Amino acid sequence: MNSNTTARKRVRRTALIAGLVAAVTLPLGLTASAQTSAPAPVKASAVAPRSVSGTSGQVVTRVADFYGAYIDAKGDYEDPDATLATVLRKHYLTPDFAQRLAAWEDENGADGVLRAQNVPARWKVTDNGAVGNGHEVIVTLTFGSGGTTQKTKLFVLVERYNRIVDIETTSAR
Repeated sequence: MNSNTTARKRVRRTALIAGLVAAVTLPLGLTASAQTSAPAPVKASAVAPRSVSGTSGQVVTRVADFYGAYIDAKGDYEDPDATLATVLRKHYLTPDFAQRLAAWEDENGADGVLRAQNVPARWKVTDNGAVGNGHEVIVTLTFGSGGTTQKTKLFVLVERYNRIVDIETTSAR
């Protein structure tokens, strides 16, 4: 090997090392200068607390209260509260609808309020507007978790005295 070849190899190696050093340190320098001018980042564990609100007498709130309490009563696998579920039905459903719902349950072998044999992992309640003398609310139930979820959409009809008169899988609109 002659001295020219050795000198070129040293120059290439030095250029390569200098390029690597610049590639590593330049972003660090930019990050450091950006951090000094920007406010400190919020820690991932400092998540804002969730809140749920409602309005007394509002149909959507009433249906959300019913489904939340009912699912809690039915979904406590260690100690489900059948008595509470029955009391909630008596309070929120009209007597006529409670009878029709019981007949539906006997025929279908499922819980009529949930239209399922199991309890959903999540639910969402949305206003769907006035229907005749009542009001329709959409309850979306999500069963399962992860990549294996199934959603069921229920249309809950509430009379003007805020009692549930029907639960169907199709809208009354």
